[in-house]
Amino acid sequence: MEKLEKNGEGLNLTYEVRDGIVNHTGDSMASTLEGVIVKFADRIAYVNHDIDDALRAGIISENDIPIQLRDVLGNSQSARINTMVQSVVEASFGKNEISMTPEIEKASEDLRGFLFENVYFNPKAKGEEIKAKEMLIRLFEFFVKHPEKMPELYRRMIDSEGVERCVADFISGMTDRYAIDLFKDIWVPGVWKTPTDI
Repeated sequence: MEKLEKNGEGLNLTYEVRDGIVNHTGDSMASTLEGVIVKFADRIAYVNHDIDDALRAGIISENDIPIQLRDVLGNSQSARINTMVQSVVEASFGKNEISMTPEIEKASEDLRGFLFENVYFNPKAKGEEIKAKEMLIRLFEFFVKHPEKMPELYRRMIDSEGVERCVADFISGMTDRYAIDLFKDIWVPGVWKTPTDI
């Protein structure tokens, strides 16, 4: 935020905004209500996004989610998000703190526990993790050797930050899909087209 944004000029952020960014994950809480609500929103989004990814990957089915959690939170992604958001609004309205209602908070934590047990540590998902790690290592090594192939924003900070730091910043900003596509572009040969393919 302070070095990469605005083409390397960085953003002039207040303490409160920086504190909210630093504390939006993990066990610590931001010092402002705005920062705390971002933490709740982030947690709600990630849990439901991870469920959606796991469903699409065939790691779990909707029916694998324990019935007691579906009964409390809902039987679909949109229902779960709605339940969790309404819980935060209900528990926080008119108060000088942000929280969830106890029942929904417990069910939400139990849902995270279900994800750790059945998705994050699932052998099928962990098998992909090995490939993803290797892909990131290869991308890192490639751009350290060929920094000229990075966007100009990262190249111009090499003198002050070092090439490894700039490459790490470049890779850390990639989405999964972008990193995979870039890896393919660098190492997977294109298919030759014959006149009948055109």
